[in-house]
Amino acid sequence: MKTICIIIGTISLALGIIGIFVPLLPTTPFLLLTAALYFRGSPRLYQWLLNHKHLGPYIRNFRENKAIPLRAKIISLTLMWGTMLYCIFFLIPLIWVKVLMFLIATGVTYHILSFKTLK
Repeated sequence: MKTICIIIGTISLALGIIGIFVPLLPTTPFLLLTAALYFRGSPRLYQWLLNHKHLGPYIRNFRENKAIPLRAKIISLTLMWGTMLYCIFFLIPLIWVKVLMFLIATGVTYHILSFKTLK
């Protein structure tokens, strides 16, 4: 069971890292899942993740404050809306897909803005 937790945690970690660069893929939920799986599978990997220079703050800030830094909110919303609007106006021909993408972007925006802002 520990091996399965480590494998799934590593996959989740990879998706979280990809989410840093891809606007529609969330980073923090995957990193929180990774932390939970590493906690069950390997205390060493869990400590490594929490103490990681770039990934650790995502987890610590969210766990301790239930907040997202202002810079992260601005960057994620700007990239997401830029990507969504480009797809809606230039790439997607089907109107129902355009409406669905707009609704998803609106929902994600609401979700991100519902968290406190960490200064």
